[in-house]
Amino acid sequence: MLKNDIKRRLNNLAKPKGSLGYLEEIAIKMAMIQGRVIPELPRRKAVYVFAGDHGIVEEGISAFPKEVTAQMVFNFLKGGAAINVFSRHVGSEVFVVDAGVDFDFPESPGLLKMKIGRGTRNFLKETAMTRKKAKCAIDYGKKVARHAIDRKVDLIAVGDMGIGNTTTATAIATAFGYKLEDIIDIGTVVSKEQLEKKEKVVRKAMEIHSPFKDPIDVLSKVGGFCFGEIAGFILECANNRLPVVLDGFPTTAAALIAYNIDQKVVDFMFAGHKSKVKGHSVILNRLKLRPILDLDMRLGEGTGAVLSFSIIEAAIHMIREMTTFDDANIVRGNEL
Repeated sequence: MLKNDIKRRLNNLAKPKGSLGYLEEIAIKMAMIQGRVIPELPRRKAVYVFAGDHGIVEEGISAFPKEVTAQMVFNFLKGGAAINVFSRHVGSEVFVVDAGVDFDFPESPGLLKMKIGRGTRNFLKETAMTRKKAKCAIDYGKKVARHAIDRKVDLIAVGDMGIGNTTTATAIATAFGYKLEDIIDIGTVVSKEQLEKKEKVVRKAMEIHSPFKDPIDVLSKVGGFCFGEIAGFILECANNRLPVVLDGFPTTAAALIAYNIDQKVVDFMFAGHKSKVKGHSVILNRLKLRPILDLDMRLGEGTGAVLSFSIIEAAIHMIREMTTFDDANIVRGNEL
């Protein structure tokens, strides 16, 4: 059995059994994804930042106006954002996906135009989108994954950008059965009053839109175009045995949609980090995904996911390059 062969390889390396902790689990998962005992190092790395606007911003739940979404997309494309800095540090490309920003961007290198609409509707007044558009978002996300596959990217991070996206993420998680009080938190810094309003908005949305009959229903009622595209992206990457590294709370909420469509996707997902947004760890625990980093970050953009690339690569270097007990003529200890 492949997993046993991988563990045998790890246990034969010149170190006490299990002494490299979670690095060994990462190495096992990468080897299982690739279907080989000794995994290959990634040839090409990339982060796909999915951007979209959210109609729920009308309710005053964010510290920033929605125009900031488009402004940040321009910053990504110019190479000036945190995700660009960290991506240069780890040797990753950056692609920005316009899933539904309320702005028409000119053609630009690194920009993928996959716009479903110019922002979702306010889900306190109506469904965020039609069911048809929700399915379209999933399909568009799969097309973005094909972009990565065609470019032979073999280590992929997903990021997000969109004012109001943590409110949408909270609504999605609550719709899937998580307790609102365990999930609700700030994304950007907001006042106590704004956080209370955010909680009331999500609670009211649950009253309006429940029950939720399936993942597409959740997406259409309280989701976002970027969330649907991330879900489709994850589904297609998993279908092609490509590892996807999640970022923070919004991307993990989007992963919930993919997971509830096909639970096997979790075998191809890594949690790049644990966000300071409290609901993130709640979802990660349910998905049984251990975060690689814990740096009190809550920026988004894919920053935590990209920073974890170096740790994933270190785990692969370890299983590929460490000397075995036999090769080094080292006597094994009597380990249990």
